[in-house]
Amino acid sequence: MYEIVHKKGLEYFIFNHLQSSNLVTHGFTTRIGGVSTGCYHSLNTSFHVGDQDAHVQQNRVLACRALGIDPYRLVAGRQVHGDRIQLVEEKDLGRGALSHGDALPDIDALITAEPGVPLSSYYADCVPIFILDPVQRVIALAHAGWQGTVLKIARKVIEKMGQHFATDPRCCLAGIGPSIGPCCYEVDEPVISRFEDNFPGARLANPVAPGKWRLDLWEANRLTLLEAGLQPDHICTARLCTSCRGDLFFSYRGEQGRTGRMTSLMMLK
Repeated sequence: MYEIVHKKGLEYFIFNHLQSSNLVTHGFTTRIGGVSTGCYHSLNTSFHVGDQDAHVQQNRVLACRALGIDPYRLVAGRQVHGDRIQLVEEKDLGRGALSHGDALPDIDALITAEPGVPLSSYYADCVPIFILDPVQRVIALAHAGWQGTVLKIARKVIEKMGQHFATDPRCCLAGIGPSIGPCCYEVDEPVISRFEDNFPGARLANPVAPGKWRLDLWEANRLTLLEAGLQPDHICTARLCTSCRGDLFFSYRGEQGRTGRMTSLMMLK
């Protein structure tokens, strides 16, 4: 399913089915092993949350080097909780690597078919989705908060991979990483209404109080990947809640907004 790797003082997660393909380097960081202090302790990898830029830069270098990735080639997007997708090429190398200002603007998913181009995205409760087409050798990362999830960003990524690289979704492998779970993710009527409209008949929420529900983003994204054509046994869900596991993860909800970000990293070999 997944395992925790302890390397160079860091702890990060990998999906076994992606790792065993031998086609990619990938990982999802924890909050352990960095240099940031206070509410960003310690491996905060985001520039836009109020941490010192020098600490974020050092943390990104530490994370990349643990995975054998050149930190100066990293590609990042400025995430906006939407469904815009960017095809990444060699010319984009370094965009957003060591500053927020030159990241790819208004992007929540990245796709590349070029080896040696490392993709990254950033999280503190939203759902990280890793996708690999082992036949056409294409990878993608998608950042799915509730907005991206209800917009079915994962399906749109698969569709774009098909349009540009002839990806057959039946061949794809996907991992749904640590994120806020149905145990903790409380939402209100407007959010639930959107999900009822876009996921008719799906059991994604449990009522907990008048006008309040707990929502299962993991299952919503799994259903979206199935809708896109993936095989059920090609999808792995970590089922680790970032809000519950404050020892391992940053959580926007769990820490009332004052916190750092983890990162997902993926690169074709």
